[in-house]
Amino acid sequence: MALFSRRPKKPAEQSTPSPESSPAEETTAGADPTHDAPSVSDAAPAGAAAPEHEGVAAVEGADASVPAGDSDADAAAGVSISVSSFGGLGVSPAPTPAAGPEGAPRGDEPMPTGPRPRVGTREWMRTAPEPTETVPGLRDNVLLRAALGRVGDAPQSQALLDVARQLMQGHVFLRVKGDARTLLAEGKGLPLAVANAGERTFALVFSSGAALQASLKADGDTDTSAMGQPVLTVLRHVLGSTYDGIIIDPASAPSRAVLPKELLQRAVDQADPQLTVKTLLAAERTPDIGAKVAEALTRVPLWVAVGTAANGAPGLAEGRDGSGARFLEIYSHPLEVAVMGRGDNAAPITAAQLSRALTSDEGITGVVVDPAGPWIRLTRDDLGPVLDLTH
Repeated sequence: MALFSRRPKKPAEQSTPSPESSPAEETTAGADPTHDAPSVSDAAPAGAAAPEHEGVAAVEGADASVPAGDSDADAAAGVSISVSSFGGLGVSPAPTPAAGPEGAPRGDEPMPTGPRPRVGTREWMRTAPEPTETVPGLRDNVLLRAALGRVGDAPQSQALLDVARQLMQGHVFLRVKGDARTLLAEGKGLPLAVANAGERTFALVFSSGAALQASLKADGDTDTSAMGQPVLTVLRHVLGSTYDGIIIDPASAPSRAVLPKELLQRAVDQADPQLTVKTLLAAERTPDIGAKVAEALTRVPLWVAVGTAANGAPGLAEGRDGSGARFLEIYSHPLEVAVMGRGDNAAPITAAQLSRALTSDEGITGVVVDPAGPWIRLTRDDLGPVLDLTH
């Protein structure tokens, strides 16, 4: 029984895209507003690169660049990831706020404790927002919806990367021409709603029931049905078809985004096939969530942020809490590094290398995972499964 069919010759929906929290209890140092690389328009919860972590000295920087499309590309953001909006975001670069009393400190300054104030245009989240159903019976992808809601508040390339990273968890909704249940029962493929932009064709996906309703209201096509699917199922179908990418929430301008196929391909290629860590961090924070994340760190792809320390030596980014305790930054995907906007490079690190880094430097208190949020901080006591790898 086919779940998907290749895109129909006559699209079900055509619309050319026009150019158009929870507080962190302990936060880390903010982005440098004077840095040459584009940065998110608020302070990022991450410290400056820390020098001389001998336990991972053998880790080499990875080229995490993504080929741009053949339209005008945005400036590279973060780890040399070049992106193209295909005219779908409809935002202009927002000014980066200067560091001030409400911004996070930088470098080796201690991080504030307690709830973090709202800085710039968005909040960094320790936990995901509460689950919502903007249409009864359809649970929204709240992290993706929130990232789309920030599209107008950040430089275009950073907004696109933020949406792409939050896409890598949960589910999305699809519109299907006709009745999806009947088509599946008859063993037929599902013709997805699409949009054309010149010679390019994009599959339409939705973050929430409200975005689905907005699309239906915009085109008036009532001969469609909706279904939710895991995000990687959808992305693999798009990548295996002739689509040029996806448009998320097409009728919800400015809270919509166009993700080109090149970016999607690289995102999927570098992702954990089960999206384990991202899924855990997006879930409810139950008492056992720390143990689950620690166990996952022993078997999933991991990344670190490599930058240049004050003395010019390469180092790994780390954060510090109010007491000065050091936490090595660990990332579930290169996009999580890129969205920090500090110009760091994403480098892969194995669980064994992470274990050696922690055992060789007793000054490291633990790790903070995906500091752009939702994030979790794990101490050495939490990281038993990782530390056991060196024994």
